[in-house]
Amino acid sequence: MQELSLNILDVAENSVSAGASLIEITVELDRRGDRLTIAIGDNGCGMDEETKKRVADPFYTTRTTRKVGLGVPLFKMAAEMTGGGLTIRSEKGKGTQVTATFGLSHIDRMPLGDMAGTMSALIGSNPDRDFRFLYRVDGRSFEADTRTFREILGGISLGEAEVVTFIRGYIADGIAQCDCESPENERTVSQGND
Repeated sequence: MQELSLNILDVAENSVSAGASLIEITVELDRRGDRLTIAIGDNGCGMDEETKKRVADPFYTTRTTRKVGLGVPLFKMAAEMTGGGLTIRSEKGKGTQVTATFGLSHIDRMPLGDMAGTMSALIGSNPDRDFRFLYRVDGRSFEADTRTFREILGGISLGEAEVVTFIRGYIADGIAQCDCESPENERTVSQGND
């Protein structure tokens, strides 16, 4: 995978397959600490101890459509190449949390990628699930939560093309605002989106 957002997409799809009704994705950039942390948590079926031990093995998968499961092993390898690591907390019947840490400025760190596209794809293709996306950069934060979108939209499906397009733009704008380091940059971002 060329972007971390694709790893996030893969792990979040595992959460969908595990029957999760709520999937929470947090991306946190700490420039002073030179750390990128990505956490994907769900309230799905969880894993027993044996499955949890084997999930990072590329030759183990619970999927019946293929014989290998490369998503978590590649995510782990990407983190370890930057001096970081990957942890999995899971309890049968209660859900799973996958947390990966990366050296933010490490030369081998893959780019984060298109998180707005990833989130809108997840939401649009799973309109019956709830997603909470939290993006933090050096104390600034942005949150997008499908439960809030549902309240505003009433009975309109989150899978509607216009809704997915709106959500993608909303998340892209929120990320851009968090990524701004100074008021001067904020004006540039705002002017670029007019």
